[in-house]
Amino acid sequence: MNAERLLQHYEKIADAPDAIARLRRFTLDLAVRGKLVPQDPADEPASELLKRIADEKVRLVKAGEIRTPKPTSDLADVPFPIPPSWSWSQIAEIGVLSPRNGASDTLEASFVPMPLIAAEYGVANKHEVRAWGEIKKGYTHFSEGDVGLAKITPCFENGKSTVFRNLTGGVGSGTTELHIVRPLLIAADYILLFFKSPYFIQTGIPKMTGTAGQKRVPTEYFANSPFPLPPLAEQHRIVAKVDELMVLCDQLEAARTEREAKRDRMAAASLAHLNNPAPETFRDDARFALDAVPALTARPDQIKQLRQTILNLAVRGKLVPQDPTDEPVSVSLRKLAIARNILETEGKIRRLKSAVAVENDPFKVPSYWEWVRLIQICDVVDPNPSHRMPAYVTEGGLPFVSSENFADGDTIRFSIGKRVNAATVQEQIERFSILEGAFGFTRIGTIGKSRPLPTERNYGLSHAVCIVNPLDVNQLSMRYLRLAMTVDGVLAHAHGGTRSIGVPDLGMAVIRTMAIPLPPLAEQRRIVAKVDELMSLCDQLEASLTSADGTRRKLLDALLAEALAPVDVVALQEAAE
Repeated sequence: MNAERLLQHYEKIADAPDAIARLRRFTLDLAVRGKLVPQDPADEPASELLKRIADEKVRLVKAGEIRTPKPTSDLADVPFPIPPSWSWSQIAEIGVLSPRNGASDTLEASFVPMPLIAAEYGVANKHEVRAWGEIKKGYTHFSEGDVGLAKITPCFENGKSTVFRNLTGGVGSGTTELHIVRPLLIAADYILLFFKSPYFIQTGIPKMTGTAGQKRVPTEYFANSPFPLPPLAEQHRIVAKVDELMVLCDQLEAARTEREAKRDRMAAASLAHLNNPAPETFRDDARFALDAVPALTARPDQIKQLRQTILNLAVRGKLVPQDPTDEPVSVSLRKLAIARNILETEGKIRRLKSAVAVENDPFKVPSYWEWVRLIQICDVVDPNPSHRMPAYVTEGGLPFVSSENFADGDTIRFSIGKRVNAATVQEQIERFSILEGAFGFTRIGTIGKSRPLPTERNYGLSHAVCIVNPLDVNQLSMRYLRLAMTVDGVLAHAHGGTRSIGVPDLGMAVIRTMAIPLPPLAEQRRIVAKVDELMSLCDQLEASLTSADGTRRKLLDALLAEALAPVDVVALQEAAE
């Protein structure tokens, strides 16, 4: 890897979402390809090491310590080039597979279940102390220095493998979902980093056998797949270099985490001033936050907090200036009451029995705004009050909209989810209206999403979505109502500090009595326009961050592809510091 070019662009790639993880994987990949440390002509070639390993196996067989090993198969193809001093081998050739332990039943030994084996490189296995007699049967055996590989999904894919060390009594047993090799005359840690290398894992995944959730790495792949064997001295240099680089990756990751934490704290502090505004400093706080937050935001997911802050300001009267000449809210409320009476008379909505006034304001709003109950300014319908599940159809049918259909953006995804027959939709058409300007509001599962509802009734609605019908679109901005109903403070007050157990559920009575901060109609429209403007800026910021992430990822791809020289550890350490 060309360390100089990596360092030249480090600041550009450091914030790529998976930069450090990829550097770790790439280090392992370089290690098993002979590109991490320089070769030394004075090293004994790997071919000679293989001869010594073969002699050692003969000795162990004669001594009765191991069984006669099965002959290894020839390697027809090799996956990548290796240095001339290396040799292609197989795990079965360089060690003893599935060794067994002989020990007294009273000996204290180590028991290692799968959760005590780490996926990360450099993290030692843990163990439980048991009497050998309790764990010698029905488990996989291993001894001090043996190498274990998790063979079951998802442990194999996650890189679970270990060199067993610090075993009580020098022996142990554990999960049956392990392949074990006892290395002969080679560095166990080199085998371990090979097992954790991207090449070995990615090549092994398609070779796993069994049913979904119970797939396993076959013994054939573990024992006989190509194994790149360096000279013994180089194995030790490789392991030392990998350890060194992993420590540097830890430092780089810690530095990145600290940078993100500082940015998060500064952004949160800026937004907190807006969410809990002090009248005397609000304008300065707002100006600073809107200027600073883009610079303090490094991830697209952080934009969500900014969006919620904008909505929070909107419903507190802090987003646009008030105009004393605006027609008072009381006038709109009288006109909405008249519109309700007309719709009730026409049978388009059910009659309202009563609406209790909002007594304790959830938060402070301008003096000529009013707090109202949702049911005072619109009609709220439960499309399935009995909560009886309709007869779903597998072919044809019409969409049956629930929370899952409320996609990103401002549309309903009618193409996904369950479908029902025309009779179910017709029953809803006869029972309630969907008026021009109505929207659906999710109340079960995902709470607080809203989407416009088409008046053409070629779909049904589940009880996870309620309908909010306008009384008079000329006296209430339904766009303003939608954004007000998604503000955290409004929803939290509606909940009253309580939540349902299990699936989130906002009851119909809670929704109908939800307290809504209502400004004059003209100000509602100004608020909506300003929110649209600021949300557009959020979209641009989010897109720029996504684009920047993509650029960083591509740059990282290009830099990691330049595996042309050994890593300059000193230079990388300077970057970490």
